[in-house]
Amino acid sequence: MKESYQSLFEPFTFASGATIDNRIVMAPMTTQSSFVNGMVTSDELAYFKRRAKGLGAVITSCAQVREDGRFAGSLSAASDNRIESLSKLADSIQSTGSKAILQIFHVGRMGDRASLKGVQPVSASAVPALREGAEEPRELPDSEVCELVEAFGEATRRAIQAGFDGVELHGANTYLIQQFFSPHSNRRTDHWGGTLEKRMNFPLEVIEAAKKAIQTYAEKPFIFGYRISPEELEEPGITLQDTLAFLDKLKDTGLDYIHISTGSAFQSSMRDKSDQTPVLQLIHEKIGDSIPLIGVGSVKTPEDATAVLDMGIPIVALGRELIVDPDWADKVSSGKEDTIRKTISYSDQQELVIPDAMWEYIQLAPGWLPFERTND
Repeated sequence: MKESYQSLFEPFTFASGATIDNRIVMAPMTTQSSFVNGMVTSDELAYFKRRAKGLGAVITSCAQVREDGRFAGSLSAASDNRIESLSKLADSIQSTGSKAILQIFHVGRMGDRASLKGVQPVSASAVPALREGAEEPRELPDSEVCELVEAFGEATRRAIQAGFDGVELHGANTYLIQQFFSPHSNRRTDHWGGTLEKRMNFPLEVIEAAKKAIQTYAEKPFIFGYRISPEELEEPGITLQDTLAFLDKLKDTGLDYIHISTGSAFQSSMRDKSDQTPVLQLIHEKIGDSIPLIGVGSVKTPEDATAVLDMGIPIVALGRELIVDPDWADKVSSGKEDTIRKTISYSDQQELVIPDAMWEYIQLAPGWLPFERTND
C-alpha cells in the first residue's frame, strides 16, 4: 500500500467505545430489493456481503420504522417479527469483519399511495414535494407525531436485538425527519414548527428516543449516527445557516457521528454561489472535532478519499464506487489501486452481485453509474 493511503486504514474509535477497523464505510443506497413485506431477500444478503469485506462499516439501505413510511422494495424495522430478517442482514455484513449499521427512516411525503397500499402519505404539513406526480400528504396530528418519535425508538431497539453494531437516523434526502426541519414541508405553528428552533424539535426528540433505546437495550458499545442534508434548493428551504444552528444542538445529543449527505464531498453551497468553500469544510470549521463527520459524494479514487481526511473529516463513505467495484478498499490496501474498475457494462450484473430490482433502477437512471459505451 502506498504510504499516502495509510491514513485510510487506521482504526477509529467512536465516543460510544465502538471501534471500526478503518476509515472507509459503505454509504447507504437503496437496493429496492426487499420483499413486499419489508423482509430482506437473499439477493440483498449477497449484495451487501459482496461489498462489506475490507470496509470499516456498512450502512445499510433505509428501513422504515412504520409501514406507512415505506417505498417500494425498502427494508422494514417496523415490527418485532422483522427482527429475524434484520438479523440475517447484520450477520451477512459482519461475517466479513465489517461493522453493520442499520439506517432507519420514514418516507413521509416522498411516498405514494401505490407503494403504501392506498394509504395517503403523511408529513409535517399538507404540502406536496416539488416533483412531478407528488401527492399531497396528510398533516400529522400532534398525537401521531409523538407515536412516530416512539417508532424510531422501537426500531432502534429492534436493530440492537437483531445484532447490528449501530443505527443511523436518516434525517436527509428529503425524507420525514428532514421534512420536519424544512420550512418548505413544515408550515406548522405548534410545538413542531413555526420557528427554526421548533422545526428542530422532531429530529431532536427522535434522537432522544433512539438514545434511550440504546441506553436501555445495548449490552456493548453501539454506534449512533445521524445523516443530514445541509441545504435545500426549495424556497423556502433549508439554508446552510439553518443547518449550522441545528449542528450546534446536535453537539450535545450523544451522537457518535454526523453523516453529511452531499452530491460531492467537495461541493460548495448550492444557495450561495459566491462562497466556493466546500460545505463539508464549513461544517467542520463550525463544529470542530466535537462530533466526528462522515464525508460522502463523488469519492472515486484513493486520492479523493485522502483529500476528505485532509479536510479534518475522520471517515469517508463510498457509494456508487462500491457498486462498480466491490473490492475498492481491498485493492487500495493491497497496492492494486490501478486495477479499480471505473466503468460498468450491461453484462456485469451477476459478477457484481446486483439484485434485479436495483439493476433495473440503475439502468433507468442515465448517468448515475459510468456505463461503458457500446456500439449497440
